[in-house]
Formats: sequence, C-alpha cells, structure tokens
Amino acid sequence: MSDEELAEILKYSSSVELYIVTWNNILKLLYCPFEVLVMHDVGVLIRGQKVMVDEVKVTHDLQTVYIIKNVAYYYYHFEIVLE
Repeated sequence: MSDEELAEILKYSSSVELYIVTWNNILKLLYCPFEVLVMHDVGVLIRGQKVMVDEVKVTHDLQTVYIIKNVAYYYYHFEIVLE
C-alpha cells in the first residue's frame, strides 16, 4: 500500500475513537481514554494490570497500536475492559 493510499484511508479515522464489536454482536464506539487489561508482560506493563489507552494509532501495515503513557503497544497484548 502506498503512502497516498494509507493517507486516504486514515483521513476517515480518529486517534481518540475505536469501534468494537462486543461478544453479543453489538457495535460500540469507545472514546479515549478507555481501560484495557494487560494479557501478558510487555514493556513495563505487567500481566493483570489495568491501564488506560490514551490514543489509538495504525501502523503502515494497518496494525492497531494503543498509545499508553506515550509508549506504543500492539493491540493484541490487551483485552478491552467494558463496564
């Protein structure tokens, strides 16, 4: 994917919003900051710890990245905590 194609796709996204589909197929819009559970030790984060996601970004390969305390982590290290 070229930089121009990526820019075209990302112009419709927001770094402070994330759409998710719940276990019972309900579409929800989350606004940052939202809470996630650390699934295994990664960086300075410890398994079982609950942290807040400040922003949601996308890599050039279209992988979702959470910004937590100004550090980027791939989404698959976390589980979203819903109220």
